[in-house]
Amino acid sequence: MTGPHADDAIGRRRFLGYVLAAPTLVTAAGLDLTPPASSPRAATGVDLLDLNDLMTAAALPTSGLIAVEVNRDGTVSFALPRAEVGQGITTSTAMLIAEELSVPVERVRVTLADARPELLFNQLTGGSNTTFATYTPIRVAAAVARLRLMAAAAAELGAPVTDLTLRAGTITDRSGRRVGIGALAEQAAGTRTERVAVELTPRRDFTVIGAPHNRIDALDVVTGRKKFTMDLDVPGAKPAMVCRPPTINGKVGSVANLAEVRAMPGVTDAVVISTGVAVRADTFGQCIDAVRALRVSWRPGTADGKSDESVLRELKAAEIPLGPRPPTPVVEGTFTFAFRSNSALEPNCAIADVRAGRAEIWSALKSPIVARQAIAARLGLPPGQVTVHVVEGGGSFGRKLFFDAALEAAEVSQQVGKPVKLMWHRADDSRQGRTHPMATSRVRVAYLGGAVLGYEQRHTSVSTDLGHGLGEIITAMAARLPVGDIGFAQTFFHLSQEMPYAFGVVGQLLSETGKGFNTGSMRNVYSPDVACARELIVDRLAAKTGRDPYRLRRDFLRDDRSRAVLAKVAEAGAWGRAMPAGTAQGIAFHAEYKSVSAALVEIDCRPETVNRPIRDGVSGPRVTKAVFAVDVGLAVNPRGLEAQMMGGVMDGIALTLTAGLHLRDGHFLEASWDNYFYTRQWNSPPDLRIIVMPSTSEQPGGAGELAVAASTAAVACAYGRATGTMPTSFPINHGTLSFTPKPTVPPIPPSPADGLDHAR
Repeated sequence: MTGPHADDAIGRRRFLGYVLAAPTLVTAAGLDLTPPASSPRAATGVDLLDLNDLMTAAALPTSGLIAVEVNRDGTVSFALPRAEVGQGITTSTAMLIAEELSVPVERVRVTLADARPELLFNQLTGGSNTTFATYTPIRVAAAVARLRLMAAAAAELGAPVTDLTLRAGTITDRSGRRVGIGALAEQAAGTRTERVAVELTPRRDFTVIGAPHNRIDALDVVTGRKKFTMDLDVPGAKPAMVCRPPTINGKVGSVANLAEVRAMPGVTDAVVISTGVAVRADTFGQCIDAVRALRVSWRPGTADGKSDESVLRELKAAEIPLGPRPPTPVVEGTFTFAFRSNSALEPNCAIADVRAGRAEIWSALKSPIVARQAIAARLGLPPGQVTVHVVEGGGSFGRKLFFDAALEAAEVSQQVGKPVKLMWHRADDSRQGRTHPMATSRVRVAYLGGAVLGYEQRHTSVSTDLGHGLGEIITAMAARLPVGDIGFAQTFFHLSQEMPYAFGVVGQLLSETGKGFNTGSMRNVYSPDVACARELIVDRLAAKTGRDPYRLRRDFLRDDRSRAVLAKVAEAGAWGRAMPAGTAQGIAFHAEYKSVSAALVEIDCRPETVNRPIRDGVSGPRVTKAVFAVDVGLAVNPRGLEAQMMGGVMDGIALTLTAGLHLRDGHFLEASWDNYFYTRQWNSPPDLRIIVMPSTSEQPGGAGELAVAASTAAVACAYGRATGTMPTSFPINHGTLSFTPKPTVPPIPPSPADGLDHAR
């Protein structure tokens, strides 16, 4: 099913939806929402059932509980049961509704639903699954609303439905008489719940889906009117911060000066909690002063005494051996990936108001149902007495699947008996927050002549915490999984990793060790490391067999769709062009979430670039050009997709070249963005191009995390070709500590200089 005028399978199918009993028109999807197959792919295990399929199937039974509402003023409301954290899903959701209801996107009001336990697994944001899982249910609900409005207009205007047109929120008959959908909202409403069959708009008639659209919140973002958690005005909620231990997950032993700190200017409360000592004050500046003044005796943490070197030894000991060495030639390598920070641009934060017998929480939460359960248990309250409001967030990268700030805020508010607005310091997030786990990946490819006979990969990682709701989905869907009786992480690994190349017998296994760290499902989870190791070995295989890296990939990719994105970046990036010594191109491919992607980058590793002066940092190589091609099947909003891919490319550059945490004596040395080197302006490619391929499917694939793996791998491959040495440790500058670590006591470093002496 390919091409712009392919069989409109979704459009020609009849779906069941509901008109719900309500004062104005409220509609919802039914249960028969199984989408048609996505674009054809080779029948690997991941193609038959992957993580997106699993999450979508888990959400399906409660799809009828999320509803589209037509309001009397002609607007349309929808409470999205997912978290908007900058990925643009409120915009794409508004576009889906606007398409089926023929209303301007600007008249669709998409808000975020509070935690709704009745939704079960339909309120977890992750795995690039939102658009994939909600595409059909949202459209069905909107189509039911359209059907009812047309029927109500026919009665109002005294004309048959076939003589009516709905455009821009107004229904018009052939004589020019018209009525707005707002005027019909009550007339079209249901007095009882009714089951309705509808057909969706065929793709050939799309005017909104697939057309580039600016974000619906763009103006609020750039003008500062957009409200994040710390912007909310909750009565009585004063700033709060926590004095945290010097080592990961340490505990309070005793506090020598609690009374003195309580008497400091502006401080209203100072209490010991499970994660440290919390202070509440009139301003965050006063909170910082109080945290720095506290004299706490700490007990050891869960990673006490550990370092990069000791964790690497543990990983080596936990590696699953590769199979017997074949008699044919092989290419193999072992790769190491450091801990990486999972901090988003928005600091970790939450507001809590806990009173006798009830609690109310505000935070950007991607797993609000699990958060509600955990908060209720921590407070000793029935879950029904805890209200959790989901607030739009300023970034996530998997971080907001966890709700530690909300838990802390609830605990502090309960202890002090007052509302609190709790915010983590940047140093808190770097040192005590969630990290992408350190890992090793060992790869072996057996080949003979021009044939690849087998591929083995043994990925060994510090344990990834999946206790945010995804593990529960895996458990609930276990009977449908083809992976046997294995744990959460292993199931996740097998459902997210596919071998895109026809490399004979393939075996990819995961082993995990070390549960003393606060890890998380950082953007793209296992894939950046796994793909980076794989693509580097593909480059080495090409060198060993005397083949061009692009052509080898093209020849072994399994389907035309994959070959098309690879060919596109090779063409757009002028693959193979002559380049100066010390510079090179790299190319890589990655498939996941029913989507395919390829990246081509150019890197400059010449001494004058590598050694250029960067204040308090390691400059290293610079990616000077990046071309990224993506095919997500059906792109709902190509402009939003392009922005997502740009961010993923920046992630990939950081993971390969600069961004890593240094573990020493049970704590991370980095203490903020000033010494955690995510991709900076001086390291961003001045030439960046994102290519959104023509739609190849009737169904959208996942996109939010997709760009990271191919970008990470392409940068690594380019570095290897430019230097003549395949990199094996990431980020490549990890061995150089370019900054003086800030002290861990007090846990909040002093404020930096005002920056004027650094102006250039």
